[in-house]
Amino acid sequence: MAEDKQENMPFLAHLEELRWRLVKSVIAILIFAILIFIFTEWITENVFLNLANEDFPIFHFFCSLFNICAEKINIDFQSVEMTGQFSINLMMAIMGGVVVAFPWIFYQIWGFVKPGLKQNEIQSARGIVFFVSILFFLGVAFGYFVIAPLTVQFFGNWTMSDQINNAFTINSYLRTVVSTVFFTGLLFLLPVIIQIFSKLGIVTAAWLKKYRKHAFVVVLILAAIITPPDLITQVIVSIPILLLYELGIRIALRIEKRRMQDEMA
Repeated sequence: MAEDKQENMPFLAHLEELRWRLVKSVIAILIFAILIFIFTEWITENVFLNLANEDFPIFHFFCSLFNICAEKINIDFQSVEMTGQFSINLMMAIMGGVVVAFPWIFYQIWGFVKPGLKQNEIQSARGIVFFVSILFFLGVAFGYFVIAPLTVQFFGNWTMSDQINNAFTINSYLRTVVSTVFFTGLLFLLPVIIQIFSKLGIVTAAWLKKYRKHAFVVVLILAAIITPPDLITQVIVSIPILLLYELGIRIALRIEKRRMQDEMA
């Protein structure tokens, strides 16, 4: 029935529904962005600048397990443009709004796509909003608690000469941290991407297994790009991504098994 209803809807009705779902998503982003903007000082000091503190949890973990202890990060933050702090504050608020409102945004996307699916496809995707949201927030947490502080520690203490001081702009610092955390969250959606491609018949479990070694190399390259160039950090970042890839293979196998059962029935 849902499929018939979707097919019978005129094109303008589709556009109208999409418009209202976009409006609802934007309203949610703006609400959270305004709240973040109001508490800018506390969030800046306790969420972002805190990453440069040598007492951050990941540094204790490295120190106790690998005996690699963090050094004091001597960074003098500055803003050299008239609108610098305001523009980066606005970007931080909007990106934060997108992150916090992500479940609602994805719910709106799913609500628009769902009527066009078959009933068995809807049943197989039950709980997808929760699943996708959990993966995204796990990625955001991993990016914030692991990748971002290690990146800040490495580049914050990197000097070509003792005569050169690190005086980063707050724009550069926050853009690096926010983009690292956000894109790590998106990277954790790998199983969902594999699930979609598998349903479309673009990839199969056999194909994913065949190119597993190639995928591992790509993951290591990605880890080298988004993390400081030391082996331990790259391994720590690579492990969850590889596990997500293996999870994607299991999902593809499940989809193919269900497809075969439907064809036999």
